[in-house]
Amino acid sequence: QVQLVESGGGLVQPGESLRLSCAASGVTFSMYAMSWYRQAPGKERELVAAISRVSGSTSYADSVKGRFTISRDNAKNTVYLQMNNLKPEDTAVYFCFAIHWNTDNAGWGQGTQVTVSS
Repeated sequence: QVQLVESGGGLVQPGESLRLSCAASGVTFSMYAMSWYRQAPGKERELVAAISRVSGSTSYADSVKGRFTISRDNAKNTVYLQMNNLKPEDTAVYFCFAIHWNTDNAGWGQGTQVTVSS
């Protein structure tokens, strides 16, 4: 079973940046497509960004395009989310998600809080 641990959240002011990390263990990381979701209070969890397992193809929610960048380092079993020009509406708990390319093996991290406030 994939195990995921996020880090890098915190409190920042509007316009500042954060980089989230998600470290995977217990699996062959390159077999998993990775993504970041977020959930704000009172709202449903939404997909923020995704990256394929080998080619590195990426996709983004319209609300973060041009500000967020997802990347992965298969040698370090880690996926990143670089968040620039943060806005108050980016405030949420951010979760990473992994899904195996050929089986139904998938898992969530425990989440990391990002708060954008002046």
